[in-house]
Parts: sequence; structure tokens; C-alpha cells
Amino acid sequence: MERRDFIRTTLIGAAALGVGFYGGRKIGIKQPFETIIKNGVIYTGDGKAPIKGDIGIRDGRIAAIGTLGDNADFILDAKGLAISPGWIDIHTHTDTNLFLAPKGDSRIFQGITTDIGGNCGDSPFPYSDAHYEANKDTLRHGYPFWQDIDGFYDAYRKQGIGINYGSFVGQGQLRSAVIGDNNIPATPETLAKMCSILDREMEMGAVGISLGLEYAPSSYASDEELIELCKVVAKHDGLYAIHMRNEDDFVEESLKDAIRIARDSGARLQVSHLKAQNAANWHKMPTLLAMIDQAKAEGIDIAFDRYPYIAFSTSLSSFIPLNDRQGSSEEVLARLTDDVKAAEIGRYAESRIKRLGGPQNVLIATCRAEGNSQYSGKNVAECCQISGMEVWPMIRHLLISEKLNVQMAGFAMKEENIQMEYRHPLSMPGSDGSVYSPEGPLSESIPHPRSYGSFPRLFCKYVREDKILDLATAVHKCSALPASRLKLKERGLLIPGYWADVVVFNPDTIEERSTYDNPHQFPVGIEHVFVNGVWTIKEGSHTGKLAGVIV
Repeated sequence: MERRDFIRTTLIGAAALGVGFYGGRKIGIKQPFETIIKNGVIYTGDGKAPIKGDIGIRDGRIAAIGTLGDNADFILDAKGLAISPGWIDIHTHTDTNLFLAPKGDSRIFQGITTDIGGNCGDSPFPYSDAHYEANKDTLRHGYPFWQDIDGFYDAYRKQGIGINYGSFVGQGQLRSAVIGDNNIPATPETLAKMCSILDREMEMGAVGISLGLEYAPSSYASDEELIELCKVVAKHDGLYAIHMRNEDDFVEESLKDAIRIARDSGARLQVSHLKAQNAANWHKMPTLLAMIDQAKAEGIDIAFDRYPYIAFSTSLSSFIPLNDRQGSSEEVLARLTDDVKAAEIGRYAESRIKRLGGPQNVLIATCRAEGNSQYSGKNVAECCQISGMEVWPMIRHLLISEKLNVQMAGFAMKEENIQMEYRHPLSMPGSDGSVYSPEGPLSESIPHPRSYGSFPRLFCKYVREDKILDLATAVHKCSALPASRLKLKERGLLIPGYWADVVVFNPDTIEERSTYDNPHQFPVGIEHVFVNGVWTIKEGSHTGKLAGVIV
């Protein structure tokens, strides 16, 4: 939006709401505002230079921007602070965690007002007819067991949530519901059923489809199968997000495949957490960005997201070959307990760890099995020292004793590549994290710090310290850009008539505090957050209000 167009939109919107402007001053108003945010530096989200003035909020929306006086129930003096649209995290795994932490603690305290879950091929729906029939009379998180996104969304609406939330349909979960968890090709009949279910989920409000092609069973789909699914998404103008088949040795080939799926299906493409993993592949980042530029030039609607950390996070089971991850957890565990098969898996795991740079680069997260707490928060080399085991026996022990439910972080990326990515105009932050809380059951985990710190880290490190981005561009990447990718209505910009998702922060002090050793720490420098016009974070503390909606 051109600056003159923004100002014209502001004046027109204000006039429609009973506000007149003359010489930059308010001259009339029919009703008082609920809240006026005064004296701040307003970054509208369009990427242009900020403006000075006040923001009036009424009925959950931005009512006016200008010199508004004091005619409001609440006045917030934002002198010396930046005012931004609420930040939108396009890539999360929040999914059902809002049932355990309805405030959305780790998100709202870092200025995120909208989370998009269901990524990397995994979502808490749809379920097969048989699974639903077996569970339909039970409760899940205190609500009737759901089969589809409509039931999932309805449970969140009934509970109340502190942030806005939307979800992709996880292609892996969709395939599991129709075909199962084994490496079986889709038939014309099963493909048609998947497309039909996906079409219905899109009509119910899914933002698109996510692929998790490094994970089972998502990875068992052929490109042709994926193209047909993405055609359904394209029909609804939804977004196709992809965790590519490979992010290290074959990352260029995987990006080429991702672009081909977009081209052949007509779907808009979001490349998830773009990376060139492991030192042997760090040099590939310029080529990846050039491929994205070329796809854009050819007319493909493409963008990408990236979290601002050099370590990824995934399941320790990623050290098991894909074909050996098929089937139920019991079947996978049976392979691990078979000494002959386990030796074969171990050779694959050790080659992966070698490419990562060694066991010291693999950090184990939360262990819950008896006797395993000593390994929580330690890297694999340290675990081996504690246990006296070699690398593969140590990993095998954790996988078996934790019944595959153990997360890891891998330090495999290069800081210069992250800087290169954030400079690119098609990039935006995406935490790849989730809702966590320092209180309750989620406090017992050891999540990657990105769940608490991704967006503050962007502003602290890449804006203020490294000066990779200016503040206006960073705000745009956190608000209007992801909103446009997701086709969110009336969000992502500070414009009269838009929903009042607002972050008020100090650009000189904003900083993440979450660490790998102590992740459950809120950032500093985020003073106030409004969700749909409701004052949710006030002077750095939560007001207890749950004003989030399904988007």
C-alpha cells in the first residue's frame, strides 16, 4: 500500500466511524473510544516509515488513527515505544497445547497474537471413520472427541483461547486416516477419498495443507499424489506449506520438487523453515534463494519462513530410516529391540550424526522414563559419558525406554545463512514452536527456546544488533506478510476497520530470554499486547483475558 493510500484509507475509515480530521486534529466523535494508545511510533505493517499519532480502539477494531485527545475509557501512553500490528506465526505446532495453556503463554508474551498450527504434515484431525467410531463417546481435553477441523475448532471456541488460532490440514494425518501408517501407494479410490476429506476440511476453515515429507507416513506419498491434493487446496485459494523431503544433502532437489508441485497444482507455496543443514551444505543457500526467485519470476506464488536459531528440533526417531518408521509405534519398537535390525538402523543413525558434526551437536530434550531424567538437557556425548554407552546404544536405549517420545535439537545451521534469508523480501519468521507455559503440565518439558523467543530474537539480534533489517521491514515480516500469505481477513495492518491485534514494545530493550538450558522464560521489552481490542498483556503482565478467536 502506498503511503498516500494508507493515509487516505485512515481518513476514510475514521470518517465512517464518526471521526473528523482537520489540520491533524480530532474535531468530532459520536462515541468515546474504549482505548486510545497515545504518543507512540506507529508501524502500520506495510513496511513503510512509521507515523506518529494515536490509535483509537472500539468494538475490537482499530477505529481511528490521528490526534485523538483523551475521549476513551482507557488511555495508554506509549511514549518512546513502537506500536505494531499483532505478530503472526505462520509455522507452529501449537495444535492441542492451547487446551493445556489457554492463555497461549509462550506466544502472547512474545507479541504473537495469531498462531497457525497443523504444520509439517501433522494436525489433530482428520481421523478415520473407524477411529472416530471407537472414540466418539469419549472426551478429549474435556470436550467431545472430534473427527474433523470443525469439531476441533468448536472445542477451542467453547474453552476460550488467549490468542487467535488457525490450522493447516496435516497431509500425513490425512493419509493415515485413509490409507494407514504403512508405505503403501494410494489407489485411485483412496486418493479420491483423501481429496474429498480435504475439500470438506477446507470448506470448514482450514488455511491449507501442510506436507511433512521427512516424516512417516507423509513421506510415503508420491509427488503425483501430492499434486492432486494441492489442486484441492488451490480451488479454495488455500496455502500449501511443505517441510521438504530433504533439507541437507538433497535440499536443492527437494526444493525443485516442491516448486514442481506448486506449478502443476496451481497452489500457492510456503516453504517451511528453509535451511541448508549440516556444514557440507551451508554453501547451498544462495542457490536455494535463487531458485525461489526464479520460481517467483515464472509466476509461482511462493514465499518461505525461518526461525532465528542455528539448531533445529525434531523427534529422536528421525535417526530411524523412513521405511523403518512405518506402522504403529509397537511395530517400530519391535524393530529397535531386534538386535539384527537395530544394528542396521544404528549404521544409518551414526551416519546422520556424523553429518551433523558429532554427538555433541545433538541435544536431548525431556526424558520421562524412570532413570532417564539424568539425560534431559544433555547432548548425546554427555549422555554417553554418564551412561558408559556408545552413541548408537545410547540413542537406542532412549528411543526404546521413552517409547519413541523424545525430542532432540540438532545444531546444524550457519548464522550467516539465517542473515541471508531474512534479508530476502519473501522471508518471514516462523517459530516452528508451540504454546508452552512455565506453569502446569507443559512446564515439565524442555522445549526449544524458539517457542518463547523467536520474534523478540528477530528484533533484538537481526534488527538492533546485526542491523540486517530495519524496524519497519521486520514489523512487515511479522504481520502483513504472513497475513497476506494466509489470506487472513482484516488482520496484519494497523488500518481503521481492521481487528485491533496490537503489540506495543520497546525496540531498544526487546530481547529473548529463553535458552536451551532454561527455556521457560518470557522475553523482555514487550509492554502491552491487545488481542481483538482486548488488553491482554498490560505492563508486561497477563490480564487473564482470553480474547482469541478462530481465524
